[in-house]
Amino acid sequence: MYLDAVTTLTALTALTAPLPAAWPVGPPRPAIVRGWEPPASAYGPGHRGVDLAAPPGTRVRAVAAGRISFAGPVAGRGVMTITLGATGAPPLRTTYEPVRALLPVGTEVSAGQVVAEVTGAPSHCARGCLHWGLRRADAYLNPLSVLPPPLLRRPPSRLLPMSADGGGRGATAAGTGTLLGAAGHRGTPLC
Repeated sequence: MYLDAVTTLTALTALTAPLPAAWPVGPPRPAIVRGWEPPASAYGPGHRGVDLAAPPGTRVRAVAAGRISFAGPVAGRGVMTITLGATGAPPLRTTYEPVRALLPVGTEVSAGQVVAEVTGAPSHCARGCLHWGLRRADAYLNPLSVLPPPLLRRPPSRLLPMSADGGGRGATAAGTGTLLGAAGHRGTPLC
């Protein structure tokens, strides 16, 4: 079933409280190789999930608490589905592929618990990745919407010293207060 943006928002706001959640791979926070691209129509082109950088062997974690409701091959790739608890009716289901299940169907899992590992099965990613999906009944939703905003933000940048010896703020052009880069090029004036 195709959902427009308003219906998708309504489907997700059916949650009565924020879910304790975790990224399915990491830490550190994984790179998003390809984001959610909802189709314009029920059978139109799009990307019904999010691809996270993850080479074969990467451990996969349950994004939220729930029960493993499926683990097996689909179209030649290992797939796992976890039905999330306390997410309304019908409940949200999160999917992961290509994976090898480490726990059997019916197992209750908590957010962040290791449940599978990424396999080297053929994928639509040029390099290894985990395809992470989210559904409510037949409707595909943006899986990133399960994560609380603090998990979606990148940590603050850390500035490192530029000098070759690793000390101080780096070299400056004589008397100018302008920081020099590795090759001695003038950079941003120091304030």
